[in-house]
Amino acid sequence: MLTVIDHPLVQVKLGLLRDEKTPFPAFRRILRETAALMFYAVTQDLPTVAATVQTPLAPCPARRLERTVVLAPILRAGLGLMEGLFELVPDAQVAHLGIYRDEHTLQPVSYYARVPAGVAEAEVILLDPMLATGHSAAAATDALKRAGAQRVRFLCLVSCPAGVEHFQKTHPDVPVFTAAVDERLNERGYIVPGLGDAGDRFFGT
Repeated sequence: MLTVIDHPLVQVKLGLLRDEKTPFPAFRRILRETAALMFYAVTQDLPTVAATVQTPLAPCPARRLERTVVLAPILRAGLGLMEGLFELVPDAQVAHLGIYRDEHTLQPVSYYARVPAGVAEAEVILLDPMLATGHSAAAATDALKRAGAQRVRFLCLVSCPAGVEHFQKTHPDVPVFTAAVDERLNERGYIVPGLGDAGDRFFGT
């Protein structure tokens, strides 16, 4: 399942992120804000359970999340999305997935995976700003599933038809949430028009 989040605020901020004139301190802030806005759509059907809280006046019915949330950023650019989500789920656990794309073959190379215990019972949100070829996202999902993850959702900022097709073919059970499906990949595997290298722009490298 593919969901394009076309909320006006998301789309306005996406335009700022695409703009090459946006300096990296502003890029960081806007990326965090955009991720937080998109997170509402990603989590809108998370199961909850009944609870009771005590207001200053009386007991009151409330809701709590049924399962732990695990945020799973693909290093390093996925960290930029994760920062915007901790304010919404401050008790979320984190799975770190180190994957880079070989510049010559465009294939993913995994170099690190650290997944919390209990991931099998958790709601896992995979994070990466770009869904380009789809191979890194697929490899990251493979790693999560090998660790026992049963419920995975993928949040990305910008995608393209080739990446969406590959990822959905590899992991048809994982819903994809994105703010845009761009035209194509160029010969270097970058999304066009895209927004450049999200990791470089976030970290100022």
